[in-house]
Amino acid sequence: MMRLVLLYLCLLIGGQATLAQGNFVDWQKSFPRVMNAIKLKEDTLKKQFEKSELAWPPQQLYIRSFKYDSQLEVWVRNSENTPFKLFKTYKVCAMAGQLGPKRIEGDYQVPEGFYYINEFNPRSSFHLSLGINYPNASDKLLSDSAKPGGDIYIHGSCITTGCIPITDVQMEELYILAMHAKNAGQDFIPVHIFPIRYNNPKSIAYLTKIIDGDTELQQFANRLKKAYDYFEQHQQLPTIVVNKLGQYIVVGK
Repeated sequence: MMRLVLLYLCLLIGGQATLAQGNFVDWQKSFPRVMNAIKLKEDTLKKQFEKSELAWPPQQLYIRSFKYDSQLEVWVRNSENTPFKLFKTYKVCAMAGQLGPKRIEGDYQVPEGFYYINEFNPRSSFHLSLGINYPNASDKLLSDSAKPGGDIYIHGSCITTGCIPITDVQMEELYILAMHAKNAGQDFIPVHIFPIRYNNPKSIAYLTKIIDGDTELQQFANRLKKAYDYFEQHQQLPTIVVNKLGQYIVVGK
C-alpha cells in the first residue's frame, strides 16, 4: 500500500482554527492602506453579509480560483461543522501562462493545487496582497529542485506574471475578509486553484484539448477534479494528502 504523507491537513484545508490572533485586526489598522480600505469597505461588507444571512465578522474563509474561467470565489462559514456558503465571485482580471501546474521559476505559470494564505502584505507594490504558500509539499517533490519559483500572491492592480490579480476595490474587500478570519483564529485560509470550472462544458472541452496525449497532466487534472467534486457535493473541504510521488490524493472527510 502506497505510503501517504500528510500535507499538513489543516494547512491545506483550513478547517481548523489553531491559534487565535485577537489583535491581528488592530495591528493591520496601523497600515494606512488597510485603514483606508476598512473605512471605505467594511460597512458595505457588513450589509452584504446581513443580506446574505451571514454573521459578521467572518470566522472562516475558503478561496477557490479557476484559471481558464478567470474567476475567484470567496466562501464563508461561521463554524467548522457548518457548510460553506458562497459570498462573492470576483473576476480575475489578467492571466499569465497556460493551464497546468507551476514547475519552475520564470515559467509565468499560476500554480494549480491546494494552498493556504501565508502572508498579509499591506505595503504591496500591487496595492494589497495575500501570499500563497507555493511551493507546497507536492510542488517541492514535482517542481524544479533548485528553482521552483515563489512569491505567488492574490493581489490588486490587475497585472500579473504568474499571480492571481483582481481589482484594487475587490482586493480591499478580500483583504478585510481574510484579516477578520485570521483574527478569529483561522491561521490557514485555504486557497484551491483549479485549471477550469469542472461544470462548464466549454472549459472542459478546452482542458481536454490541452491535456490530450499527456497522461501525467490528465492524471493531475483528474485529481484536482476529485477535490472540486467533493466540495460541490458537500460544501465542506475534503481531506487531501500527498503521496511519496508528490501526487494529491483526495480521501474525503
